[in-house]
Amino acid sequence: MKHVFTFVMPIRWGDMDAMGHVNNTVYFRYMEQARLEWFASLGRSGKDASGHGPVIINASMTFLKQLRHPGDIECRVYAGKLGRTSFETWTEIIRTDLPDVIWAEGGAKVVWCDYAAEKSVPVPDEIRRLIEA
Repeated sequence: MKHVFTFVMPIRWGDMDAMGHVNNTVYFRYMEQARLEWFASLGRSGKDASGHGPVIINASMTFLKQLRHPGDIECRVYAGKLGRTSFETWTEIIRTDLPDVIWAEGGAKVVWCDYAAEKSVPVPDEIRRLIEA
C-alpha cells in the first residue's frame, strides 16, 4: 500500500466513554474523517457533477492501545489493491506526542458508485494514477 495522506486532529473530551478512554466506535470516525479529508484534498468531497462518489462496503479496526484525552492524533492513510471500481485503504492512528507507536490500525474498502443508479463505476483516473504511481 502507498502512503497517500496524513491528517492531524485533536482527541476530543467527548470521544471518551465511561471507561475513560476513546470509545471504539470513535476510532472508525477518525479513520473516516482522514479518508474524507484525503478525498477533499483531491477535489473529491462528496459526489461529483455526474453523481459519482465513494462508498465504503466494509471496515475493520484493530485496537492496539487505549487513546485518552487530551492529545492530538495523526492518521496516516494508505491506498492500494486497486480494482476496476474499488480500492483498499489502510489507516494508522498515532498520537503526535508518541510518533513511533501505532495506537490503532484499520482498513476500509472503497467502491466508486453512481449514487442514483446504486451501481459501481470505475475509480476516477486521478485517484487510479495516484495509487498506481
